[in-house]
Amino acid sequence: MQRSLVPVSLLVAVSACGGNPPPTPRAAPHGTRAARVPARRGDSAAAPARPSRLTLVATRKLPFAVQLPAAAVRGRQVFAAGGLDAADASLATVVRVSPGAPRTVLELPQAIHDAGAATLGSTVYVFGGGTATGPTDAIVAVRAGKARTVGHLPQPSSDLEAVTAGGRIVVIGGYSATKPLRDVLAFTPRGRIARIARLPHALRYAAAATTGTQVLVAGGTDGTHARADVLRIDPGRGTVRRIGRLPGPLAHLAGAALGDTFYVFGGRGDSLTSQRRTIYAIDPATGVVRSAGRLPVALSDLTVVAAGGRLYALGGRDRTGHVHDRLLEYAPR
Repeated sequence: MQRSLVPVSLLVAVSACGGNPPPTPRAAPHGTRAARVPARRGDSAAAPARPSRLTLVATRKLPFAVQLPAAAVRGRQVFAAGGLDAADASLATVVRVSPGAPRTVLELPQAIHDAGAATLGSTVYVFGGGTATGPTDAIVAVRAGKARTVGHLPQPSSDLEAVTAGGRIVVIGGYSATKPLRDVLAFTPRGRIARIARLPHALRYAAAATTGTQVLVAGGTDGTHARADVLRIDPGRGTVRRIGRLPGPLAHLAGAALGDTFYVFGGRGDSLTSQRRTIYAIDPATGVVRSAGRLPVALSDLTVVAAGGRLYALGGRDRTGHVHDRLLEYAPR
């Protein structure tokens, strides 16, 4: 649920027009270390570079336990917006997570969870989210120590992802008041939002990040079952392609890109108590998935962002239903 805030002062080939799918690669058995996609004609025969493994280098305490916050980065500053607290109540807080000791710095117009957040210029935009009465369609701009509604999604949506790509924000999937969504939307600095592609299936609670000009999406749920797909979205062409598969279906996971690698953390299957400790590294060019480390405890519904050459994992929920208040800092080695 990739998902920067301003300091107080986060397959199948398809396109908008459709297309014929290539053969679907066979899923690797659960727990295997790598899943590969067969090379297509014209692809390089050279083996992909092995991504760095991650090491937990620091642990800090957040102001409160939280799951499903929207997180974003401005420079080296990491911020988290909204989320659910230990009592499953939505939050209206904006927390400056890093640098320094995490602390609350701002309030949103309303309490939300499962929103998406991403940065354009010096403004962070928070998209949708769940509230006590259902999803909202609000697009909230956080700038100069203030947060105000500046636009609206095509429909109320929660459980979505938002990432910055090519001078605009790409919003992926989500859940309306009645169904999971297949839309890939683009939001421009002038406040316009439009659909640019369709996912091969409805998707919520996925992990997403930008690598180069492409957006990678891993896992998620179609509303019935967790998925193992790794998708690559080309926002310029309006296409979506499945490039690989996770070793097993995972939803409620989190991810961020560091260097040229997409890392995904934790998650769970269809069971509420199937949380995972896994950290996977995904090659954006080939879709190859490798093990890259472990969480100290199995978690779902956490949030991960990259800043200053580090990856920060915020909060989450474990197999007992306990909501965590820890900020985990990872570095490549």
